[in-house]
Amino acid sequence: MNVPIPFHWALMRDAAGHWCLEADGMVHARVTVARAFPISAPDDAVSVLDADGHELLWIDDLAALDEARRERIEAALASREFTPVIEAILAISSISTPSRWTVRTDRGNTELLLPGEEALQRVGGSSLLVADAAGVQYLIRDIPALDRASRKFLERFL
Repeated sequence: MNVPIPFHWALMRDAAGHWCLEADGMVHARVTVARAFPISAPDDAVSVLDADGHELLWIDDLAALDEARRERIEAALASREFTPVIEAILAISSISTPSRWTVRTDRGNTELLLPGEEALQRVGGSSLLVADAAGVQYLIRDIPALDRASRKFLERFL
């Protein structure tokens, strides 16, 4: 259900640091901001949900917001999301699983343990989610855009 955007709304933090939504004179405590399509269209639709998961506000396009509102929405999203993007696969310990991967992400270099091939999940045409043994989800946005060595490592598991 898409909720129409109220004439006046503001996203803010309360004294305890929780996100709140003020919309048309009502304050909704402990709201959650979530992307509708976090992988395929991360800058498009965003929903603001109340503590029970009911939609309070639907935003079709983040770029259409004024700078202050967009910054607060992005801050709320950043505080909730943690999906490092793999930019390159630097090394793998073996071509069988479990396998230790050394990767470069948008947050720096790290190692992950790939428990099995089932931990690789295609998303859309060219994206891939990689779940490591610790439960962290990594994203490869565009497999063909990876460097040749990374694609070659990946081919061994796909």
